[in-house]
Amino acid sequence: MRRRDMFRTVLAGTGTLLGLRAAQAAATEPTRQKVAYHLSDTDKVNFVLGNIKNHYEGTGGKVDIVLVVHGPALAAFKSKGISAAISGRFAGLVQQGLEPHACANTMHGMDITLPDLLAGFHAADKGGVVKLAELQGQGYAYLRP
Repeated sequence: MRRRDMFRTVLAGTGTLLGLRAAQAAATEPTRQKVAYHLSDTDKVNFVLGNIKNHYEGTGGKVDIVLVVHGPALAAFKSKGISAAISGRFAGLVQQGLEPHACANTMHGMDITLPDLLAGFHAADKGGVVKLAELQGQGYAYLRP
């Protein structure tokens, strides 16, 4: 009986130790952030793109970022007549994983189609604000710089 009790004690202690080590390893690994940026003001386009760039750098790329654009800001992403600086910055962010969404309501109101926008945009078919609410429901942090 004593040997059996000693074996159970050693087994339970080993299991506890292994469990603690796994928990410590998980706690030291940074969790991947999920962030939704909201952009509607034309004068904030460069600022928001800069924030997104800083977010990728600050997390070492361990972040999923969705940019939802609606209202007047959407015109800043039309491929015709856009500045090379914004176009290049945006393309670099898309390469890093940025997932940009354009509000379908704004696109309709401004007579803009996806091909009119910079490469990488998706349509937020239900609208930009609906997309933002859906993302928040999926655990994305909401940022509106």
